[in-house]
Amino acid sequence: MLTRTAGLAAAVALVAGAVPTAVAATSTDTVRLDGVTVRLRAGTSQVVTVNRTRSYRARVVFWVKRDGRWVAKRRTNDGRIGYGGLVKASKRKQSTGTTPLGTFTMTEAFGLRAKPKGTRLPYRKVRRGDYWVQDNRSAHYNTLRNKSAGGFRWWLPASHRNASERLRDYRTQYVWSVVIDFNRPPGAVRYRGSGIFLHANGKGATAGCVSAPASFVRYVLRRLKSQRKPVISIAK
Repeated sequence: MLTRTAGLAAAVALVAGAVPTAVAATSTDTVRLDGVTVRLRAGTSQVVTVNRTRSYRARVVFWVKRDGRWVAKRRTNDGRIGYGGLVKASKRKQSTGTTPLGTFTMTEAFGLRAKPKGTRLPYRKVRRGDYWVQDNRSAHYNTLRNKSAGGFRWWLPASHRNASERLRDYRTQYVWSVVIDFNRPPGAVRYRGSGIFLHANGKGATAGCVSAPASFVRYVLRRLKSQRKPVISIAK
């Protein structure tokens, strides 16, 4: 429980637009961090919060739980969201450029570069022919798959609504990427959208992902651990 002094300091920091460096854990299933309500999973002790600040800009903070308190370990004010803004996850539609609201697990990662030292999440270095499947007719929808394995229409042009994403085409954004488990199989809903990641910044807004400076993504990736049940929570 926060002392009166600590509670007042945290409140003042929030009013001033700063991020408290530590917040007491007050619930086993939810916690409010930097104004974002995080719905924890059993055993979660690592959280990334995404708090929209203006337009497509956002503040992104990496938190860890230590001795019953949530501690902000790294933050950036140069986060980005989709050009279409934020939308309730269950209402999202494909190709709208919107970023889904809510809390999602993070269970795997990939990148054009080798995995950063210390990375513990399952990681795939992108190979020639790797795609993120966005073909709504494919059984492999919303997964990473190589075209040599078949099972999706990798040849469809980028303008087609069922075109999959060739990962090597995004040499800046996908240097390192953490998969956000939005609309993942086996319960994926077709045409709700796929390929939502935490990845490195490009030139502007994303097409629905969350992005941050490459150094921030690398920092987080080196510290995420599956056994700590990491989640990302996205809010307005």
